Amino acid sequence: MPLTPDGSTQLSSTRIRLALLALALGGFGIGATEFVAMGLLPNLAADLLPELYASAPDAANAQAGWLISAYALGVVVGAPTIAAAAARWPRKQLLLGLLTAFTLGTIASALLPTFETVLAARFVAGLPHGAYFGIASLVAAHLMGPGKRARGIAIVLSGLTISNVIGVPTITWIGQMSGWRVAYLVVAAIFALTFVAVAVFVPFQAGNPKATMRAELRAFGKLQVWITLSIGAIGFGGLFAVYTYVAPLVIEITGLSAAAVPLILVVVGLGMTAGNFGGGAMADWSVRRTMYISFGVLILALVILGLSAQFLTGLLVGMFLIGAAASALSPTIQARLMDVAHESQSLAAALNHSSLNVGNALGAALGGVAIAAGLGYLAPVWIGVGLSAVGVLLTLLTFSIDRRRRHRGHHVPYGTQLIPVVRR
Repeated sequence: MPLTPDGSTQLSSTRIRLALLALALGGFGIGATEFVAMGLLPNLAADLLPELYASAPDAANAQAGWLISAYALGVVVGAPTIAAAAARWPRKQLLLGLLTAFTLGTIASALLPTFETVLAARFVAGLPHGAYFGIASLVAAHLMGPGKRARGIAIVLSGLTISNVIGVPTITWIGQMSGWRVAYLVVAAIFALTFVAVAVFVPFQAGNPKATMRAELRAFGKLQVWITLSIGAIGFGGLFAVYTYVAPLVIEITGLSAAAVPLILVVVGLGMTAGNFGGGAMADWSVRRTMYISFGVLILALVILGLSAQFLTGLLVGMFLIGAAASALSPTIQARLMDVAHESQSLAAALNHSSLNVGNALGAALGGVAIAAGLGYLAPVWIGVGLSAVGVLLTLLTFSIDRRRRHRGHHVPYGTQLIPVVRR
């Protein structure tokens, strides 16, 4: 039976499952707070930018997209800062602190009165995002045991993907019926519940007593870390270029009513859930192959959507495959980061979510620029194709560097472990 993180006692399989479920519940809340804005974008624009929305709905929707970018930028800032500064802290206590910040930031998002103040609240609410997923992934990987690291990461991320099946559509519907502010109060309640679940079920796990901020920040001196971060930041932007504007895409291009938006979100969430678990299992087999396959499917899915979004079948197939391929990349990129960062594990685990949320901000911003320029709601889809293609080029680059180093006799990360290569 697996040991607890401090190695002193044994945990039952039931306790391990409950601990993993508690960690995944946090991912469920994060998925809701991050993605609910996308389904409620017209509602946010109409309430917070009423004059602009009345005269130019497209421009108001594009400006409201900055609420999504603000949250993503909060993730980018908070993930490395918190992870590096708190690497020595006991992990359970750190998770509880982050959940408290989530709860308060989401309540502020629901209650503040103006676009500018809500924008600031969304930035603050994003600060604990990357650190939570990073620390929770380390805890889950330890609980799962050797050889199952990516699957442990996928379990934590499953909360986020399942949220896109159940939580985001349901809370989007609540927001449409009762107002977007009520929707965010529901999300805050999920974070409060997660706090209780983590406090009760997650066992104590010490931080790294040898960690220092300087040691953690050494990851930024590694070229391969920067390339892998760029893969997430640019390549993952293909998802968010489309997902940010899914509500107007469904309404204006496919011609469905606003009531159909939550159902389309369910389809995306199903794709994300399938892709997350599939990507986790495949990454334990081969990180390299999983990245190539996932990017190939993502580009294909974006092209399908771009050519057939006016048809319901094209919309459903395209959105499902986009969600699946993008979510398969998430645990895969995280495993790659943990390989190339070596001793800076806490920072590496959190940096994945910084890079993915740079992709969130980049995709949302570029999509908004295209829409505001009058290019229409299909323009973000083709922007997504371009961003994903750059992700493929960066993936080719990072593994070509591995091959060159192998030929020189260096240790290089391959799959999920370091393989020594001897010059012959």
